[in-house]
Amino acid sequence: MNLVVGLFISSLRRRRFATGLSLIAVMLGVALGVAVSVVNRSALDEFAHGVRVLSGDADLQLVGPRNGFDENIFPRVAISDGLGLASPVVELDVRLSGRDATLRVVGLDLLRSMQVQPELRPEVDASLDAGALLDPDVIYPSPAALQAFALRTGQTITLQAGLRTVSLRVGGTAGGFAPGQVAALMDIAGVQWHLGMLGRLTRIDLRWATGGDTQATRAALQARLPPGLQLVAPVQREMQAADMSRAYRANLTMLAVIALATGAFLVFATQSLSVVRRQSEFALLRALGVTRGQLLGGVIAEGCAVGLVGGLAGVAAGHGLAAIALRTLGGDLGAGYFAGSRPALQFDLTASAVFLLLGLAASALGSWWPARRAAKADIAPALRSAHQPLLPPARVHHRVALCLALLALALASAPPQGGLPVGGYLSVACVLACAVVCLPALAHLVTRLLTRWPGLLLGLVRARAAATPSHAVIAAGGVLASVALSVAMAIMVASFRDSVDAWLGRVLPADLYIRTAQGAVVVGLDSAALQRLAAIPGVARVEPIRHEQIRLGDNSLPVALVARPVPAEGADRVFPMRALRACTGDCIWVSEAMTDLYGWRPGQQVTIPIGESLRRFEVAGIWRDYARQSGAILIDLARYRALTGDQRVNDVAVWAAAGVAPDALRGRVRQVFGPGVEIASAELIRRSSLALFDRTFAVTYALEACAVLIGLFGIAASFAALAAARRREFGMLRHIGVTRGQIGSMLALEGALVAGIGVLGGLLAGAAISVLLIYVVNRQSFHWSMDFAVPGASLALFSVAMLLFAALAARWAGSQAMRLDAVRAVREDA
Repeated sequence: MNLVVGLFISSLRRRRFATGLSLIAVMLGVALGVAVSVVNRSALDEFAHGVRVLSGDADLQLVGPRNGFDENIFPRVAISDGLGLASPVVELDVRLSGRDATLRVVGLDLLRSMQVQPELRPEVDASLDAGALLDPDVIYPSPAALQAFALRTGQTITLQAGLRTVSLRVGGTAGGFAPGQVAALMDIAGVQWHLGMLGRLTRIDLRWATGGDTQATRAALQARLPPGLQLVAPVQREMQAADMSRAYRANLTMLAVIALATGAFLVFATQSLSVVRRQSEFALLRALGVTRGQLLGGVIAEGCAVGLVGGLAGVAAGHGLAAIALRTLGGDLGAGYFAGSRPALQFDLTASAVFLLLGLAASALGSWWPARRAAKADIAPALRSAHQPLLPPARVHHRVALCLALLALALASAPPQGGLPVGGYLSVACVLACAVVCLPALAHLVTRLLTRWPGLLLGLVRARAAATPSHAVIAAGGVLASVALSVAMAIMVASFRDSVDAWLGRVLPADLYIRTAQGAVVVGLDSAALQRLAAIPGVARVEPIRHEQIRLGDNSLPVALVARPVPAEGADRVFPMRALRACTGDCIWVSEAMTDLYGWRPGQQVTIPIGESLRRFEVAGIWRDYARQSGAILIDLARYRALTGDQRVNDVAVWAAAGVAPDALRGRVRQVFGPGVEIASAELIRRSSLALFDRTFAVTYALEACAVLIGLFGIAASFAALAAARRREFGMLRHIGVTRGQIGSMLALEGALVAGIGVLGGLLAGAAISVLLIYVVNRQSFHWSMDFAVPGASLALFSVAMLLFAALAARWAGSQAMRLDAVRAVREDA
C-alpha cells in the first residue's frame, strides 16, 4: 500500500506545473473567503465590544429617535417597579473645529454610571482637583483619541456645535474604551449645555433589581413610555449591527465561493487530463493487483492533497489579505456599515475551518469523476504499446440542462430566508451548472462554424478541436465559470451605477447643499440661521430639510424620516417615484425598502410614532432610495413641524440667482456662517457619492479578477498537460517542415479557440446571472430596484483581453514540450 501511495505522490511531483496551478487556484478561493469573513468578524467583534463597554452591566436600554427624546421621561422611568438603577446617557458624534475629523462624545451621570458601566470611567490627572470630575468644561478622551489628535492633559480641544465652537479642557484619560476607539467622556450636564442637547437624552441604561425582571414589571415599564421609545437589550444592538451588513457580507462570501468553485473546475481539468495520460500506468497497477477501490481512492487522494495544501496556504493568505484590507478599506470593506472602523485583526477559527473544508471538498469533487473513469478503465487495451489515450466524448445532457433551467426559475421566485436571497443564490448556481452542462453543445457549434477556416495552421487547429471536443469542454469550463461571474457582476455594477447616477440627478436639483457640521445633526440650523441664509446676495431660493430616525418595532432597525417641502404638483418633483396615488389627508411617501420589509402599499393606512405620539397616515406613493437600506419615509415639512414643533433643519438646498456662479455663492455663505456648516455643490456630492460607490465595489472587482486569473490558470494547466502528451505530434510536424514558431502559434490559436468557447458561454450565462442579481439577489438583499444596463464596450474589451491572455497562456504552457528534439520525439513512436 505504501508503494501505491508513493506512486500517486510521485505523480503529483512529475506534474509540478499543473499541480502548482491547481494548488494556487484552491488557495485563492479559500483566501478570499477567509479574508471576507475575518474582516467582517473583526469589525463586528469591535462593534460588539464597543456596545458592551458603553452598556456595561445594563439589562436594557431605552432608545428612541436619533435626535434624542425629552429628559423628563427619565424620572418616570427611574421610579418604575422592579428597576434597580437607571442611568441617563447622551451620545453624539461631534466634529473637531477646523478639522475633517469626528469624536464620539459620551455624556454620563458619572455617579450613577459607575454602577452600570464600571469600566467606563474618567481617570482624572493628578494635577487637577476632585471637582474636575463633574466640571462641565472638562473632557476625558480615550487613549486612541489622545493619540489621533495629538492631545495632552491640560490642553484645549475645540469642538463644533452647530454654528458655535466649544473649547474644552483635557482633564485626563477615559478608561474602558476599546483599543483604537476614538471617543471621549464628559459629565452629562456639560454635553447637554455645550453641544445643544439641553433637555434631551439619547439613551437610558436600565438595570433590574434582584428578582425585578418579571412580565408584569416589563409591561408596566413599557406603559410609561411614549410612542417611539423602545426597550432594547444591548445584545439586540449587536444583532442589529450584524443585520445591517449581513447581506453585503453574504454576497461577498458567495463571490468567494464561486471563485472556489472555479478552482474546482481547474482541479477537474488537470485531473481529467492526468488520468487520460496515465491510463497505461493505471492499467499496470491494476495488473499488479491494485483494486478499483484503491485506484479510485488514490486519484481522489491526489486532489485532496492539493486541496489540503492549497487550503492551508489559503487560510494563511486570507488572514494576510484581511490585514491589508483592514488597513486600507476599514472594517466595512468600504461599504460604510462601520465607517471609520479600523479593528484589530483576529484569527477566525470557524471561517478558517469552513473554507479549508470547502477547499478540500472542491478538490475532492473535481477529482471524483476522473478517478471514477480511471477505476473503470479496461486493463488490456491500455497495456498495448500503440494505445492512444483519449478523453471520452463530450455529451449534452438535455434533460439535465432543462431541469436545471426550470429549477433556476423556481428558485428565483422564492421569497428571502432570514433576510437573505437564498433562492437567488441557488438559482445562480443552477444557471452556472446549466451553462456547464450545455458547454459541449456550444463547443460542437463553434467547431462546425470553423470548418471553412483557410490555411495550414488554422486547419490543424480546427481539426484538433473537432477531433478532441472533450478537451475543449474541460479547458473551457473554468473560463466559463470565471467569465460568467465577471460578466454578471459587470452588468449588475453598471446597472447599479447608472441607476444611482440618475437618482442623484433627481434628488439633488439645487445648486448648493448646506448642512450643519458633521455630528451636529441634533443642533441643526434654526429659523434665524435660515433667514440669514436667504438674505445672502445671490440666493434665489432656499428649501429646508429635516432628518430624523424613528423605530417601528422592538427588533427592527431605525427607519429614516425625511421632512421636506412637498410641492402641490406632486411628490415626484422631490423624489423619483415608482408608484403614486392621490391623497387628501395626512400623507407619507415610503421607499421601496418599506414595501419589502413592512409590506406597505399605496393607499394603505399606517401608524407611525411622531411628535411623541402615534399618528395615522395614508401611504401616497413609493419612491426609489439608494441611501437607506432599512427604509425611509418622506413627509411634508410643514406637517412635520405642526406635529412635532421642531423648527430646526439639518440640510438646506440653495438655488443661486440668475447669473450667480455656485462657487461664488459658496464663498459668500462661508463668510456668513464660517466653519460651522458644510457646503457642497450638487456635482461635488454626486462625484463623492459615485466615488464611495466605486470604493464599495472595490472588493468585488478583486474577487472577479481572482476568478478570471483562476480561469486562465485552467487554460495554462490544460495545455501544459496536453502539450506534454502531444510531443510525438509536434515531432512529426517538425519533420515535415513546421517550425517551432508555427507550432507555438498553433497552440496559441487553440488556446484562443478554447477560451473563446468559454467566453461565449460565460457571456450568455453571465447575462442570465446578472438578471438574477439585479431583480432577485439585490432586491431581496438591499431592497433596491435598478434599471438594466449593459456595458457593451467594456465587455467587448474584456472578451478580447481574455482571448489574448488565453492564447499567451497556452503558448507559454506548451513551450516545454516544444523544446524536445524532433528526432527524439518521433523515436518514441518506434
